[in-house]
Amino acid sequence: MDHDAPYYLHQLPVPGEERFASLALVNTRFAVSHGPVDLLEDTDAAHLWLVRHEVLPDPVALTGRQLGRLRALREALRELFAARATGAAPAPASLETLNAALAAAPPTPRLTWTADGPRRADEPDSGNPAGAALSLLADDGTELLTGPDAAQLAECGARGCARWFLRSHAARRWCTTKCGNRVRAARHYAARKG
Repeated sequence: MDHDAPYYLHQLPVPGEERFASLALVNTRFAVSHGPVDLLEDTDAAHLWLVRHEVLPDPVALTGRQLGRLRALREALRELFAARATGAAPAPASLETLNAALAAAPPTPRLTWTADGPRRADEPDSGNPAGAALSLLADDGTELLTGPDAAQLAECGARGCARWFLRSHAARRWCTTKCGNRVRAARHYAARKG
């Protein structure tokens, strides 16, 4: 563990982030007791996040424009997740942003040969690594929104928490036990005070 990193970088991932990088992307903007946190606050922070999530090679630097596109994709996914969870139609701009990211550097189909025989593989566009990262994240979000896990997509019910997660059961309302404990403690405090 990097002890010099800010404490909020050590937050436990919420259910689903280990399988869906798009869910982790949406959760890069959240609040802590000291105020809002944005893990994509600048190009260096965004680069670190993309490298840690293995969607961008380390030597590739990001430009301000690419950071803007990454943030726009995050907000579009956030709106699309909310639309999916509520059954509402999303804003057309969110769909356009996601579709533009999908087209930024679409993967190229390739035939590979392993010990198990031939297999189709989709390889990212190596000529445009930042575009490929956006395309991979958008594809991951599309898979989440249209796949079997979409029905489990939920926003944390704890006040002040804006993180999304995949429910492990229908009654689950909080992204982590920390949020659940915070809600229960607040209820207990309110009941004792009242």
